[in-house]
Amino acid sequence: MKPFGERLAAAMAARSHLCVGIDPHPADLARWGLPDDPSGLVRFSEVMAQAALDGGAAAVKPQSALFERHGSAGVAALEQLLAHARGLGLLTILDVKRGDIGSTMAAYAQAYLGSGSSLAADAATFSPYLGFGSLKPALETAWATGRGVFVLALTSNPEAPPYQRARTEAGLSVAEEVISAATAANLRAAWSAKSETTRPNLDRSGENFASPSAVAAPSAHKGLGSEVSQASTLGSIGLVVGATIAPLSKTGARLLGQFNGPILAPGIGAQGAGPKDLRRLFGGSERAVLATSSRGIAGAGPDSKALVQAVAEAAKNVSFLGN
Repeated sequence: MKPFGERLAAAMAARSHLCVGIDPHPADLARWGLPDDPSGLVRFSEVMAQAALDGGAAAVKPQSALFERHGSAGVAALEQLLAHARGLGLLTILDVKRGDIGSTMAAYAQAYLGSGSSLAADAATFSPYLGFGSLKPALETAWATGRGVFVLALTSNPEAPPYQRARTEAGLSVAEEVISAATAANLRAAWSAKSETTRPNLDRSGENFASPSAVAAPSAHKGLGSEVSQASTLGSIGLVVGATIAPLSKTGARLLGQFNGPILAPGIGAQGAGPKDLRRLFGGSERAVLATSSRGIAGAGPDSKALVQAVAEAAKNVSFLGN
C-alpha cells in the first residue's frame, strides 16, 4: 500500500479537497427519522458515505465517540462503515483523538492503524498533549502499514488557546512546537524512505525528534530537508488546524507554511468557516489542506439527492485549494 500522504494527495487531485464528517448525533438521527440505535447508525453512515462519493469528496471522517456511545454494537457499526467506505474507494480518517504513553499508545496505534484490525482506517487523529514523543508508536505503526496520523495542533474550541498558544521555554507556543515536531518527523520519514528500506529512524543520529532543539525549524536538520522538504508528495503525518481559529502569529504562519504534510481543517459550513477563512489561515499551503464539513452536509438529509448536492456545493466552495 502506498503511503497515506501519497494516496491523499492523489485523491484530492482527482476528486476534491473536501472531507465529509460522519457524525451520527442523536438530533440528526431523529431529524432523519432514524432510531438512535446501531441500526440507525448504519443507515445514516451508509447514506452519508454514498453522498460523499457521489458528490466528489476525497475522504470521510467518522467521529468514533458517536458510535462508541452504543457500546459494542456501535463499534460494530463503525467497523461496518469503515469497510463500506473502503469498498466505495473513499479514504477514511477516524476521529478518535487518542493520547497516551508507552504500551497503551502502542495498543491504540494497533487498533486504529494496524494491519488486520477491523477498526483500522487510512488515518486517525491523535493528541500530542502528553508530549509529542508519546506519539512515537502511532507514527511507527503508520509508517509500517502505509497509514497516516493527524496530530491536534490548533483546535477551534474556546478552551484551547490558553494551552495551545502558551509559550514554552524554547520561545515557541505549544502549537508551534507541535507543528515543528510534525515537520521534523515527516522530513525524517522522507529521508529514510530515500535511503533505507526499513521504517524511519525517528531518533536519527541520537537526536530525539520531539526535543525543542530538534524541531525549532526544519533548517536545523542539515541534509534532511534539502532534497525532500519541497517534494510534491505530502508526508503521512498531518496536522489538525481548525478553520475557525484566530489568526496565527508570524512564527506560527511561517512554521505552518514550511509544514510538509496534510492539514485537516474542520469547521467549514455549519461551524461558520468558509473560503475566506481557509485563505487567511493557509495561504501558500492550499494544496495540503483537506477541509472538513459535517453538520453542514448532514443537515441536507435524509434526502439523498439533497445530500449529494450539499457535498458537491461544499467541494466547489473549496475548489480553490487545488489551484
